Amino acid sequence: MTIRVVVADDQAMVRAGLVALLDAADGIQVVGEAADGEQAVELARNVRPDVVLMDVRMPRLDGIEATRRLLSGPQAGGARGYPRVLMLTTFDIDEYVYEAIRAGASGFLLKDALPAELAAAVRVVARGDALLDPQVTGRVIEHFVRQTTPRRQPVALDALTPRERGVLVLLARGLSNREIAEELVLAEQTVKSHVSRIFTKLSLRDRAQAVVAAYESGLVVPRD
Repeated sequence: MTIRVVVADDQAMVRAGLVALLDAADGIQVVGEAADGEQAVELARNVRPDVVLMDVRMPRLDGIEATRRLLSGPQAGGARGYPRVLMLTTFDIDEYVYEAIRAGASGFLLKDALPAELAAAVRVVARGDALLDPQVTGRVIEHFVRQTTPRRQPVALDALTPRERGVLVLLARGLSNREIAEELVLAEQTVKSHVSRIFTKLSLRDRAQAVVAAYESGLVVPRD
């Protein structure tokens, strides 16, 4: 099935290049362009894309706030109800990445990524996976959690079983499902089921958001 994409970037030449690269990729179609965050939100709600490629820094409304509004407002994307958001940034570890994940983005891509990496990233988030490696996500979050007072544990974590909490801790530490299965001596399919239930109980979209939830709740603490 063709992946429908909206590209949001305030630099016209950059936006044109992104559109050309994506339209040339198999199974991907650009269905709209936006020059700022407000246009991106409005356009996404009208054309209902599967993925929004969102620049972090844009006029009128930045990409982070646009992502937050898009994913908390009326459902506006494909069969899943909401589009997946892939953030574009020039920095790999900064406050923008942290806030983008908190806002609901499924990952981020550096603007100097190779053309093939762009199409691959869109495909990854379109199928419901997080683009960020959990270990990278964890380092980003640890960096900023250290600078703030940890939040009190959300009531939602009380809904998790002891086993699910253990799985969430290992997930937040960057382990894959296979590695979690080996660590806990479980079948990999069992781990997948635990992860799915964690996402449902905590209203999470992907593993990147699970890492945020684990650190901000205090279930996992930054390591020295």
